[in-house]
Amino acid sequence: MKDISDFKPYIPATNVSVKEFTLRAVVIGALFGILFGAATVYLALKAGLTVSASIPIAVLAISLGRKFLGTTILENNIIQTTGSAGESVAAGVVFTLPAFLFLSDGIGKGYFNYWTILMLAIFGGILGVLMMIPLRRSLIVKEHDTLPYPEGTACAQVLIAGEKGGDFAKTAYQGLGFALGYAMLQRVFIIAEAPSGYRVPPINTCLLLA
Repeated sequence: MKDISDFKPYIPATNVSVKEFTLRAVVIGALFGILFGAATVYLALKAGLTVSASIPIAVLAISLGRKFLGTTILENNIIQTTGSAGESVAAGVVFTLPAFLFLSDGIGKGYFNYWTILMLAIFGGILGVLMMIPLRRSLIVKEHDTLPYPEGTACAQVLIAGEKGGDFAKTAYQGLGFALGYAMLQRVFIIAEAPSGYRVPPINTCLLLA
């Protein structure tokens, strides 16, 4: 195990003047979690895949929170972590509960109502947080140089860059505007979501081609 005495966090632990766990950070993070959680469920049920919300939420936190609410980097970290946790819980629900229905051959269909899914999501999120608490020091602090955590490192660099200043949300907002414009054109010109002339080949043909 490496010596962590040389590890220097961006915000020292002795600095108590920087706000971190505040009500506005939790509320904004929860709103982002609901928004990206809903988008994750829709995309997972429609396309069978999800997208990571950590970096987009970090970009939104430094652009909206810092500009309009004056949030600190630690508050933005709370916002990013809370929002990405909501997306992770939504992905866990949408990929596990349908599997239970398939495995039960439809027998458990009546048991999976709104409140059951809500309670499973709540307890699943609590379990994930409780499991991460003892692992944080071992996996993140003590193995800081060995396990780089690309996504977590990228989010940290985004927050640090936003703290130093600059326009980092431009690309994210351009993508949002492009998606909104395409969705409006799709409704106006009735553009199909998938090519209409394409037919999936039979399974034996796929096996022969493989």
